[in-house]
Amino acid sequence: MLKEVIATRYIAPLREGGSLPGLVEADDFGTYVMKFTGAGQGRKTLVAEVICGELARRLGLRVPGLVTIALDAVLGLGEPEQQVQDLLRSSGGTNLGMDFLSGALGFDPLAFEVSGEEAGRIVWFDALVGNVDRSWRNPNLLIRQGDLWLIDHGATMIWHHNWPGADASAARPYDASDHALARFGPHVAGAAAQLAPRVTEELLAEVTAQVPDAWLDGEPGFDTPDDLRRAYARPLLARAAAVHERVTGIEESK
Repeated sequence: MLKEVIATRYIAPLREGGSLPGLVEADDFGTYVMKFTGAGQGRKTLVAEVICGELARRLGLRVPGLVTIALDAVLGLGEPEQQVQDLLRSSGGTNLGMDFLSGALGFDPLAFEVSGEEAGRIVWFDALVGNVDRSWRNPNLLIRQGDLWLIDHGATMIWHHNWPGADASAARPYDASDHALARFGPHVAGAAAQLAPRVTEELLAEVTAQVPDAWLDGEPGFDTPDDLRRAYARPLLARAAAVHERVTGIEESK
């Protein structure tokens, strides 16, 4: 399971995100971007963040470290903004935290160069998890000390909003024409050869085990959190083998 910390101070809301994430300090003296169970998108967004973030890390992509953050709802009583108060009050218990990348800049595809190899790995990964939120309009990429970091994976694995069709989703194509890295000629086939063999049942079991039971309990159609973990893993395992053949809208550089 992810490391657990306790929120000790709410610093400020981060208004770039639609779910109003917040910057918090924790009892380990760390500073985290916190995403809340009480936000409008609900706990499935947090599940997606954990599964995709931890899978990306194991595949060698840069993602901020993840923790679970225990939040006492009384932390919001002193907040002057009603929206923030309501969010904190409705999010008591286990929430998600991401390491705050101090000094990081938002990625601008017109200002930064990305190699075809790195672009290919990211496009392949986004195709694997069905990420619909890495466009040139909203890259969800950061540059820190010259390195590219992936953030915000809540809009992935959309099959978990319709479990009866989840297994069939493995065959869906991925349109990368609006992808933030499309202009860099992503080497998707090369990325697939490198990364797809690493997406195994064992790896996905390790990744899905990081999701707290509290975010999985009570899902209709599933008796236990482990049943739901296996349901998350199945489309990813099936999709990994050939998703590179269904990436459309880009041309690989020579």
